[in-house]
Amino acid sequence: MIRPSDRLEAWIRRFLMLILVLGLPVAALSAGLTAYESSMRTVQAQSAERQEVTARLTSNTKGVKTDGKQQVQVRWTDENGRVRTGTTLVNSRTPEGATVPVWLDREGAITSPPMTTLTARTNGWFVGGMAAVGVVGGFFGARAGTRRVLDRRRYAQWDTEWDLVEPLWSARFRR
Repeated sequence: MIRPSDRLEAWIRRFLMLILVLGLPVAALSAGLTAYESSMRTVQAQSAERQEVTARLTSNTKGVKTDGKQQVQVRWTDENGRVRTGTTLVNSRTPEGATVPVWLDREGAITSPPMTTLTARTNGWFVGGMAAVGVVGGFFGARAGTRRVLDRRRYAQWDTEWDLVEPLWSARFRR
């Protein structure tokens, strides 16, 4: 004997499993590819806007003898032959006069390096993975919610039935 709520639960479980099997790869791939393509557009735009030049340190790193990075004054010559200066992060043990690569934007100001294709790929994988986790979480949440709602209904029906049967049942033992 199967209760109607058991049949309903079985059908809902099958439906949720179908959504999991079909929705997981679709959600993960579409989210991951969208994030990757967006990041690749950023890589291309930043690569077109920024150029790498070699600059020379004009001062020693200030006193700190750690393996970290410090802001240091650098000098370089731009495309027009003008000498320019700015500050950039270098290893704290870099001596004065050493050459370091710096990235410049279109205006000639020092900026960060452009995003790499590895970063774009990593973003795509991460977003795709998070979409997959979201689909799995939704699956388990919907399954648990369905089970909870149906169990509450079953317990209410059981209470109602017991209220009808209990007086007859307990009367048998009072004799």
